[in-house]
Amino acid sequence: MTLTIINLQNPPGISGVYAESVAFPSKGVTLKGTLYKPAEINGLLAAVIVTGAWTTVKEQMAGTYARELAARGLAALAFDFTGWGESGGEPRYVEDPATKTADIDAAVDFLAECNDVDQSHLYGLGICASSGYMAAVAADNDKMKKLALVAPWLHNPKMAADVYGGPETVASLIAASEAGNADLTILTAASTTDDNAPMYQAPYYTETNRGLIPAYDNKFSILTWKPWLTYDAQASANHLSKPTLMVGSPAIALPAGAEAYEQRTQAPLQKLWLGDDVTQFDFYDRADVVTDASNAVAEFFQG
Repeated sequence: MTLTIINLQNPPGISGVYAESVAFPSKGVTLKGTLYKPAEINGLLAAVIVTGAWTTVKEQMAGTYARELAARGLAALAFDFTGWGESGGEPRYVEDPATKTADIDAAVDFLAECNDVDQSHLYGLGICASSGYMAAVAADNDKMKKLALVAPWLHNPKMAADVYGGPETVASLIAASEAGNADLTILTAASTTDDNAPMYQAPYYTETNRGLIPAYDNKFSILTWKPWLTYDAQASANHLSKPTLMVGSPAIALPAGAEAYEQRTQAPLQKLWLGDDVTQFDFYDRADVVTDASNAVAEFFQG
């Protein structure tokens, strides 16, 4: 079912949202996060884990959506994955889907043990690359009851080969990843001048008034290439059964991945597709787009 949202109300102000620094373990590594809560709490809170695009930290789009969801009455956790931001773990700056999926599982366990959280109402919101990780947790972890994906990037190895220059290029990247030294193969993740950056001249990540914030590591280990390019984010569709909301637009970075996942899953799925002018990067911080997406996600979780 595709939802058409008309005359959305302005989002509630976020001045009354409280932020609490938290830490929790994941396979022996201490992860650092921020737990956002609404100013007025009456009883136990439904809670959501929010994760962002690849290479990002909790202060970027994950924190943006976590604050918005807290303003709408949910507890919302944004955290740094193993090897990123303020969290521990080695090697650093590796986009490893298996590690990040395990971290989300650990975050679910952490939220389920919080005294003011209703563990029967735990949800997950994955944005961009982490959509695949969040969907895998929702499919396999009984504690997570609903799943929302915003601007989902859901590739399989064939799609990755198409995106990253074809099978030969992908094979060379994987070979470099396998041969890499974790201490010597760190690239700048996003740059307007360094064409070796995986996100060369990418919007958001290279703009100081958007994603290029002091907290952003802006680093990328080439050890990423093998786990990232061989990852199958489509696989969880086979056994996902939780209610799912997908928010996107025709202009997201990998619409074919979203379409393939939708066709493959038997989970009860709702969709909100915004206009052709809404790009992948707009979902990260464009005020009206974040408002529309946050309203839809909060309504879905609270419905």
